[in-house]
Amino acid sequence: MEALAERLGTSALQFDLGQESRAGKKRINDDRVGVFVPEDATALSLKGAAFIVCDGVSAADSGAEAADVCVRGFLSDYFSMPDSWSVETSAQNVLTSLNRFLYSRSQEHRDPRRGFLCTLSALVIKSRTAHLFHIGDSRIYRLRDGKLELLTADHRVPISESQSYLSRAMGLDAKIEIDHRRISVDEGDVFVMTTDGVHGFVGDPELAGLVTDPDPQKSAQELVERAIAKESDDNASCQVIRVVSLPAPNQVDVHAALSSLPFPPELSAGHVLDGYRVLQRIHESPRSQLYSVIDVETGKKLAMKVPSVRFEDDDAYIERFVMEPWIGSRIRSAYVIASVVPKRRQTFLYHLQEYVAGVTLEEWMRTYPDRDVAEVLRIVEQVSRGLSALHRREIVHRDIKPDNVMILPDGQIKIIDLGACWVAGIDELPTHGSREETPLGTASYGAPELRFGGPVRARSDQFSLGVLTYELLTGKLPYGDAFERARTEPALQQLVYVPAYQHNPLVPIWMSAAIRKAVRVDPTQRYDEVSEFLHDLAHPNPLFLNERALPLLQRNPLRFWRGFSLLMLVITVAALIHAARSHSRVQELERRESPSELTR
Repeated sequence: MEALAERLGTSALQFDLGQESRAGKKRINDDRVGVFVPEDATALSLKGAAFIVCDGVSAADSGAEAADVCVRGFLSDYFSMPDSWSVETSAQNVLTSLNRFLYSRSQEHRDPRRGFLCTLSALVIKSRTAHLFHIGDSRIYRLRDGKLELLTADHRVPISESQSYLSRAMGLDAKIEIDHRRISVDEGDVFVMTTDGVHGFVGDPELAGLVTDPDPQKSAQELVERAIAKESDDNASCQVIRVVSLPAPNQVDVHAALSSLPFPPELSAGHVLDGYRVLQRIHESPRSQLYSVIDVETGKKLAMKVPSVRFEDDDAYIERFVMEPWIGSRIRSAYVIASVVPKRRQTFLYHLQEYVAGVTLEEWMRTYPDRDVAEVLRIVEQVSRGLSALHRREIVHRDIKPDNVMILPDGQIKIIDLGACWVAGIDELPTHGSREETPLGTASYGAPELRFGGPVRARSDQFSLGVLTYELLTGKLPYGDAFERARTEPALQQLVYVPAYQHNPLVPIWMSAAIRKAVRVDPTQRYDEVSEFLHDLAHPNPLFLNERALPLLQRNPLRFWRGFSLLMLVITVAALIHAARSHSRVQELERRESPSELTR
């Protein structure tokens, strides 16, 4: 292939790139190199820039084809992954799929060790962080302040002083183990990616000297030529990436244009804003107002959410408000409120949603205090499906509660208010200087780990769903008022779950046990997925059928140890009393025997 030399990226994230790949002394070049840097600033901010080097295993029948599949497949599929996903999730999903394809092709050969095999080293630079994905013996180096650092480890096993074999490669095994590493990036850093035809013949000190040239293309050519001159008997390929500019540490420009819009004026019925006529105010809270509006051009009825003017100078609030329609536009679920993209240019800060005619679950619960277990299950199933749609995109709602669930006249539900959502792909971006200092969500329903800055995971939503399920079934909360009052982690650990059937005898034992697992204080003791919780709610888990027959130590460890301590205290007091009485009797006997003893 012809060498490339160009400056890539935007003014915020920019690179100078040089790459070279030659067959060397071999007739065929089994190496492949590739790069993709989005031209769109938003795409570059959300997904980053990707660089990849692959070395087709020459001993395999189709090493060159395997390398070609990996380079093309990675650069294509990675950027088609949801931009709400983290870099790691996106890349690992793509690499797993590519490996599965290569392995299946390899199995078509009689010898499973021969076929579609290659090494792979990929570099994704997103914002001010570099993500490295590596398998095999190609390499990634970083040159910083004149010091060269090897960032990857060769997956080779020596069998003699002069021989070794690849222990890991794409297409070698059905299951893939990819090394992943995250490192910081500074302006001026130089990343060097090589196949073994280069680093196997050019030592690190010499390599470091060759990539100091300001022109990375010149460095790439000289590096390959030096390897060939030193009798490299393999294909020789490399990429040299010089980081020219990075986003400022406090810069998140994904929605800068929207964030700069002014807040709308106070709206009332008949007011027209950007072609949307206000019909009426549907809901108002201290944080926002919701209006029903009609598009005067199409006649379509929509809902318009408007920010509260009291947060006009609150960057954190504005960031979350702007994120909400972005999240909603990426979710396709009948159980999550859908965002609507405005057809005309916005002149004020607001966002549009589908219009939903219904009531909140909070209102519905007050209207129907006597709820059938089967009806509760139908509601919880829909909420669970909506949460699963969010979780598949690595989005955590963080504020599931009765006020944030709408129920329509036909019984369908909609999860609303995505303003507190956590998004893995956005969380990787640099701090905006507006991150919340206090946990989002509602204290009675929010997962305990979120109170103390613990990691945000899908299990946090599972806790909230468990609390919601318990309340729908009993009208109460699983830990009572004590949960909201618990302000320390030790206090949370002391909480005692009250079985749901104690408040509502119609709740099966196994259903209460499933809820108890979902609302565990320790997130590692909950279900892995909300779908597993839903399954145990609807299908009796044999482990939960005899909950009352379980030892108290398993049903309620805290009550067991309290009872055990009380029992030990009673036993100890009884023993002391018995000892005291025995001592008194001995003394009495001694007094009675003393006169006869004196007589004798």
